[in-house]
Amino acid sequence: MKKVLERILFYALLIAAWGLVARAGFLPARVLPSPRSVLLSLWGGFQDGSIPAALFMSLKRIVIGYVVSVVGGILMGAMIGRYARAENTFGSLILGLQTLPSLCWMPAALLWFGPTDAAIIFVVVMGSVFSIAISTLDGVRNIPPRYLQAARSMGSRGWHLYTDVIVPATLPAIAQGLKQAWTFAWRSLLGGELLFVTLGLGNLLQSGRQNNNISLVAAVMVLITLIGLGADRLLFSPIEKHVRARWGLDRN
Repeated sequence: MKKVLERILFYALLIAAWGLVARAGFLPARVLPSPRSVLLSLWGGFQDGSIPAALFMSLKRIVIGYVVSVVGGILMGAMIGRYARAENTFGSLILGLQTLPSLCWMPAALLWFGPTDAAIIFVVVMGSVFSIAISTLDGVRNIPPRYLQAARSMGSRGWHLYTDVIVPATLPAIAQGLKQAWTFAWRSLLGGELLFVTLGLGNLLQSGRQNNNISLVAAVMVLITLIGLGADRLLFSPIEKHVRARWGLDRN
């Protein structure tokens, strides 16, 4: 309860300071909108249906891309981590591709899929899958050898070794990768939506820029921030807490 109250107080003071600075007029309204104007833009977007429609399309794209990234990244990282030859070849390739900005894939995606949802989803996948793969790979590397030896001595082989030992043992690393990949997925999504005209939150940001409407831009940014905080609070934090408690890593 104390943490919640501290967080509420912090954001209340932050918004109050924002409002005071905006009212003082140190910066013009086109540079720093007031909290009230941002709230009105957000409310107006929900009233006319533009924000719900854009939000639905963006969430649909990111959920599809993120789920594909999670499944593909875990499988990729687990397989590469188990075989030295795969790590020496594909492992180095994954590290290289992870450093490549996801928007570099956008021109190729447009050529392959055209200006469609598939192009943006592809960019989301390429922007987040390698993060999960690397986290899983690091988790596999750090599995104590005695776990694998004990599993083999009890007859665990093939997929059973992965499902019963390797993947559970890498869950702390995977949990960290899931959160990191979520942020990468959002960056890839919004970058893709900004590059060509399509319904989504990125398009609303572009619309605000074109119409010199900083309040709309700030409103969309606030909405994205709230989604990120909500996802962390409702999804990633409980998963991470459960995994840490299961493996005796909880500091409490």
